[in-house]
Amino acid sequence: MSNTPTAIKGFADMFSPDSDAFTKMEAVARELFSRYGYTELRTPILEYTELFKRGIGTETDVVQKEMYTFPDRHGRSLTMRPEATAGVMRACIEHARASADSVTKVFTIGPMFRYERPQKGRLRQFHQINCECLGPVEPYADAELLVMAVRFLEALGLKDLTLHLNALGCPQCRPAYREALRNWLRQLDADALCEDCRRRTETNPLRVLDCKVSSCKSLTENAPKITDHLCPDCEEHFAQVRRLLDAEHIEYVLDHRLVRGLDYYTRTTFEIVSDAIGAQGTVAGGGRYDGLVSQLGGGEVSGLGFACGMERLALLLPETEAPRPDFYIVTLNGVGSDGRTAAFSLAQSLRNAGLKGEMGFSTRSVKSAMRQAGKSHAHCCLLIGEQELADGTAVIKDMDSGEQAALPLADAAARIRTLIASHSDRA
Repeated sequence: MSNTPTAIKGFADMFSPDSDAFTKMEAVARELFSRYGYTELRTPILEYTELFKRGIGTETDVVQKEMYTFPDRHGRSLTMRPEATAGVMRACIEHARASADSVTKVFTIGPMFRYERPQKGRLRQFHQINCECLGPVEPYADAELLVMAVRFLEALGLKDLTLHLNALGCPQCRPAYREALRNWLRQLDADALCEDCRRRTETNPLRVLDCKVSSCKSLTENAPKITDHLCPDCEEHFAQVRRLLDAEHIEYVLDHRLVRGLDYYTRTTFEIVSDAIGAQGTVAGGGRYDGLVSQLGGGEVSGLGFACGMERLALLLPETEAPRPDFYIVTLNGVGSDGRTAAFSLAQSLRNAGLKGEMGFSTRSVKSAMRQAGKSHAHCCLLIGEQELADGTAVIKDMDSGEQAALPLADAAARIRTLIASHSDRA
């Protein structure tokens, strides 16, 4: 058996350019979310297991099948976070940031962990961007969140996405719907449902609508719709959300099967779906969760939010060329340590001037030097040989046109900027 270390199945290393895509998503998220008043929150990866059982729901697949849970040295059950919202709620409650009299808007970026079959765009360690808004009860908050989610994906350059929208009611109207759905499901041939759905029919019938087994989906196609059982307040709330989306010319489809995979959602719920990455095409999803803060021990504070899976988003990002370095510095054979010291100082001065690039640490022949410069894809190569070292100059070569000339080291930054500008003009 090989002693070569390998990554755990479902956990991946990420080099550039893959990591560049994540850096771009994070930068766009930070800039766009700040326009809507969101600030960044960083929460721990580990939480007490009970937090997720209370927050997500014991009947969900996440809690029953997918969490990484283990005891610590004192026997306390800890879980690596499978999603971000419960941890955000815990932090806001603990630090008195959750209040019905004010609005708290935060976003988080980081890894989540679920033990499930690794698939395209979803690993056992995956990454999410989450936005959470605590305090407002008005439908304008729902619409603003939806608009922000759509605008974020548009800012990333994503196209051909579909917004799926549903309403899940509230504690006043959902119990009656749950019972109506349970009675309807009991009329089906129980043997035709999967084992999980047979259990969920009695424990949590809304979860049956979320089943991914094709036979279950077919059998429940004509199940009662929750939107036909909404109380007047929930019905008006949902209607106003749709009116606001219409006013912003944001298209959506009503999806009565959309219940999401977590139990804490109420009223507005949504997913943004792409057909470009297979059957599991949801790239963003969320909704309102008005009872979650009190469920976790806080006050009666309304909330809503959404999450984006970064691996799935990366699959949809338009391909872009990696930015080229501005310069690459090479010292030629014969210059010795003095030449390398001069190259080192030149590299620092160019970086201090705002340029990006590298120096070769060893001396080389002209042929080898140009080969190294070509591999770097830099706009310009600067060569320091014995004559240049004596004169305090460098030969600068335009790697696109092949033109080269000697110039004083003090003029190098300005010349590089001129060459890069000419490349942009030609492009």
